[in-house]
Amino acid sequence: MLDIKQIRENPAFVQEKLALRGDRYDLQPIIELNQKQRELEGKRNQLQARSNEIAKTIPTKIKAGSDPKGDEIKALREEGSSIKAEIGQLEPQEKELLGKIEELLLALPNLPGDSTPVGKSEEENVEIRRWGDEYIPKNENILPHWEIADKLGILNVERAVKIAQSRFVALFGAGAALERALIQFMLDRQIEAGYLEVIPPVLVNTESLTASGQLPKFAEESFKCGADDLWLAPTAEVSLVNLYRGEILSAEDLPIYHCAYTPCFRREAGSYGRDMRGLIRLHQFNKVELVKFVAPDDSFEELEKILKDAAAILEALELPYRVLELCTGDLGFSSTKTYDLEVWLPSAGTYREISSCSNCIDFQARRGNIRFKETGKKGTQFVHTLNGSGLAVGRTMAAILENYQQPDGTVRVPKALQPYLKREIL
Repeated sequence: MLDIKQIRENPAFVQEKLALRGDRYDLQPIIELNQKQRELEGKRNQLQARSNEIAKTIPTKIKAGSDPKGDEIKALREEGSSIKAEIGQLEPQEKELLGKIEELLLALPNLPGDSTPVGKSEEENVEIRRWGDEYIPKNENILPHWEIADKLGILNVERAVKIAQSRFVALFGAGAALERALIQFMLDRQIEAGYLEVIPPVLVNTESLTASGQLPKFAEESFKCGADDLWLAPTAEVSLVNLYRGEILSAEDLPIYHCAYTPCFRREAGSYGRDMRGLIRLHQFNKVELVKFVAPDDSFEELEKILKDAAAILEALELPYRVLELCTGDLGFSSTKTYDLEVWLPSAGTYREISSCSNCIDFQARRGNIRFKETGKKGTQFVHTLNGSGLAVGRTMAAILENYQQPDGTVRVPKALQPYLKREIL
């Protein structure tokens, strides 16, 4: 959530930053509602101050000799009653205005950071670097991962559709084992990097999705449980960010690093061509997520670290990848700056996203009221939150099935995974 004070005091700056995202946002209704709310608040505070003054004056005058039933005391009590009645009328009006302001604020995305490249679409994302060109397969007859997986008997779509619907898969034998091995491998590496593992709820409530930025904008992309105020989590980011919702942390506790493996659920509405097949764009997929809570001065440095931690998984698996810095027009709703990791998929002859690492600064913390306090200093500050996939497990499997595919139709297991899988060939 954006700072209402910043919108009120510097609307031109906020409007300019929002325009870089490529959509039109009208701040005037927020400014006007905020002015009305502040006027009501000022009037209510004045009335409350007078009410408090009367409450102190009456016993003082009685103690000084005024008649408790006399005209003077009676007039004060009548004035006090009138003020309380007026305050009672103002409070619901102010509450209604605050609700309207919050509704409008929740629809606004985060402001792009000063270092975020300006651009209109993903075509203007900036490639930062590539890694692992020497690991790009020389074999020119590489099958798409869903075809080699079908030949190996480790992935079945038809049976998954029978159980659920399209865009679900079932893994068998070595496929299931590979998925488990990847999850354990990723968790082990991130725990070694300093993240504390969490097993969070997979069902999350509306308040949690709102705090992390998925609601209200992405309601149609999420699966909701009709009988309850619960949704299937689209990412463990939602669960991990909300661990500290409504809390005041100690500055000494920061930074906080968490990692979690969870299944993730997204509607992924629309048509995506080749992505409709295989493991790239599913309604249910497994992911290891990284989330950080840090002091404001450290968040951009921590973004570089979370990118390094995610990339380390690809490097350990010797999977070629590149790093993109997303431009303002392709930036996620809650992010101020994002790096995408894209892994090489030989069958497509291109890189495909496998992780997004984002700095949300205080955007999620404001929505979730997550603050910290420094010892010896007055007041509190909002923490900065960061998140990154470490990694999307299905997409990692797809990359392995293609990059490690052998001419004889087998798939070699990456050396780093062999101790987990107890085999060298699929």
